[in-house]
Amino acid sequence: MADEKTEEKPAEAKPEAGAEKPADTAAVKEESAAGDGASDGDDAERKPADPSKPVMAVKVYAPFKIYFKGDAYSLTATNETGPFDILPRHHNFLCMLLPCDLIITTPYEVKTIKIARALLHVKADAVTVFVDV
Repeated sequence: MADEKTEEKPAEAKPEAGAEKPADTAAVKEESAAGDGASDGDDAERKPADPSKPVMAVKVYAPFKIYFKGDAYSLTATNETGPFDILPRHHNFLCMLLPCDLIITTPYEVKTIKIARALLHVKADAVTVFVDV
């Protein structure tokens, strides 16, 4: 009987360890399946975006309309000195924009907004563009 008990204990320990691994694997598969089913490209782009490419919060709006609100890798615009880019971790910055195409590069697309005049403000990884001011 002592032999049977010792045989049962290792047998029980092995399935427990094996049961934990498939449970973890199943959880990973469910997450990836949920991610693949909902938005395949979004998850694939978000994972590398966070560690390798920093993003900044960008808001572009007029008094009665929001043109863009979300995370972006860069923003390109034009002021009196010429075209310029704003990237994450940019220093605090304030300027008037000339008529130009405001180009916002996001993890998912490149969005272009035509502006006549605007005020651009950068502070603490947040870019705010006030259009038609």
